[in-house]
Amino acid sequence: MLSRRILRVKVVKAVYAHLQTESDNIPATEKNLVSSIDKAYDLYFHILSLLPELVKYAEARQEIARNKMLPTYEDLNPNRKFVENRAIERIATCDAIADYCSKKSLSWRDNADLIKNIYNSLTEQSFFKSYMSNSSRSFKEDAEFAANIFLNILEMNEQLEDVLEGQSIYWVDDLGYILTMAARTMTSMRESHEQIKLLPKFKSDEDLDFVKRLLRESIIHFNDYRELIDSHTNNWDIERLALMDNVILAVAVAEAKNFASIPVKVTMNEYIDIAKYYSTPASSTFINGVLDKIVTRGVEEGWIFKTGKGLL
Repeated sequence: MLSRRILRVKVVKAVYAHLQTESDNIPATEKNLVSSIDKAYDLYFHILSLLPELVKYAEARQEIARNKMLPTYEDLNPNRKFVENRAIERIATCDAIADYCSKKSLSWRDNADLIKNIYNSLTEQSFFKSYMSNSSRSFKEDAEFAANIFLNILEMNEQLEDVLEGQSIYWVDDLGYILTMAARTMTSMRESHEQIKLLPKFKSDEDLDFVKRLLRESIIHFNDYRELIDSHTNNWDIERLALMDNVILAVAVAEAKNFASIPVKVTMNEYIDIAKYYSTPASSTFINGVLDKIVTRGVEEGWIFKTGKGLL
């Protein structure tokens, strides 16, 4: 499922875009936010469907080698461990994945060069050579190998990023999160289970309500949160702060103030980590200090409270 981390990132980006455009149309911003979440889930299925394409390419290469004028012994007796990977075969024959990709028009049909590039990169990796040289076979090994493709090959492939960027403006930023989801799908497979346990879009029904409410609270009260931030920045001119720093802090305060069931420490850690990736190099330390002061004040004054034990 899409983690709360990626949902928080999407809210931060939506608030940032809303402020950049100086729009007052919150429903439109919310609609774009929900669309970006839907697109992230589309990418999950799209990425899963990439592995069978690699197998098809490998099998086609073996067929070409067999049909050479003077094929070698290796050409006639190729190592078929990869093309017979049973975990990837489960993906290839999964009706749910095929139906979803068909419904959303998700296909790698026009990306032959990308498939070739990924396969060539894969065959150079030590984990590929180790897998292929191991004569023993097990479903668990096949699944773990497939997960390694997601985690160690696809995340580092610049051509894949270029292709995805051309297909959706959201997908490059989503890729790392989605590859982790895809890898989890592979490692959760069991030989005795005919059906693949595909991850749902959300962990619970509360997640969509969470992002919508967080978005609205952040935008509607943004100026109030900026004043609060300004009062805790030690005479630092808030106008000199990067807009993204202001947005991350405002969304963090909105979450701490309005979601009584989410521990304060979770909220702080999440937005500090988000700052490491989406703002300036020093931002996470700065945001940590300011957020800590604001949360301490909010708890003392009673406008930040939590409903369970140990959540403050």
